Amino acid sequence: MTKKILAVLAHPDDESFGLGGTLALYAQKGYDTYYVCATRGEAGSADPEFLNGFKDTAEMRTDELMRAAKELGLKEVHFLGYRDSGMPGTEANHHPDAQINHPIEEVAGKVVKHIRDIKPDVVITFDPIGGYKHPDHIHIQKATVLAFANADDETFYPEHGEGFKPQALYFQVFPRWFLRVMTRLMPLIGKDPARWGRNGDINLKELAEVEFPVHVRIDTRPVSEAKMRASAQHASQGGMQMRRGLMGFVSRVFGDREDFMQAYPPVTDGFKRRNDLFDI
Repeated sequence: MTKKILAVLAHPDDESFGLGGTLALYAQKGYDTYYVCATRGEAGSADPEFLNGFKDTAEMRTDELMRAAKELGLKEVHFLGYRDSGMPGTEANHHPDAQINHPIEEVAGKVVKHIRDIKPDVVITFDPIGGYKHPDHIHIQKATVLAFANADDETFYPEHGEGFKPQALYFQVFPRWFLRVMTRLMPLIGKDPARWGRNGDINLKELAEVEFPVHVRIDTRPVSEAKMRASAQHASQGGMQMRRGLMGFVSRVFGDREDFMQAYPPVTDGFKRRNDLFDI
């Protein structure tokens, strides 16, 4: 039976910029890879030329995602139907359809339906701070954790199918020590580490203070070109510039690799770092 991996994230581009190498690698190995995307990235800023031929940002970013999915070899992409909530303090936070304005349990109910339908061996989502503290990232992470914990409990949203328990749950994590180095080096070249990113709304200083263990490290060098092609499809959100920026620098220094924290099964004493999400 073909093994399956399901990534549950927040926006179009999360599947490429963050763990695209992992998804592409397992797809290349013949595994079935799936992506459940909570929103269509409505709050993402984009230069006007990228909207040519599209009615709005959501349609444009959905198109980018579907093209990226082909580059990564994803079997299916599913949407939960929520709206992008935007970064903290933005007008998008208040939209009634914004993901963060819906209860965690409601979102978990939608996620659990996909878990029961797809029956993945492995589920991946964000770390508890959503990578860089985006409200949607944190919200979908909590919902995925709840869905995973209750996927085999048929009293939890019984209308969403028979119970099923995946073998493992992982959180994607980043090398925090490297971020701490970056926060010291950036001021030397005139950059403010508290205002990083396309819109200057990511505080690297805060992110560097949080440490997560790395239980699995995936060598994505065999699919680095596929990840680059997928990232390039998200041109409205930086595309290849994301690979040339901080994450690109990380790749050049440390090699193409993606790190994961094992959330389930619980990690026991004497655990040795692995290089395969399915080596459980």
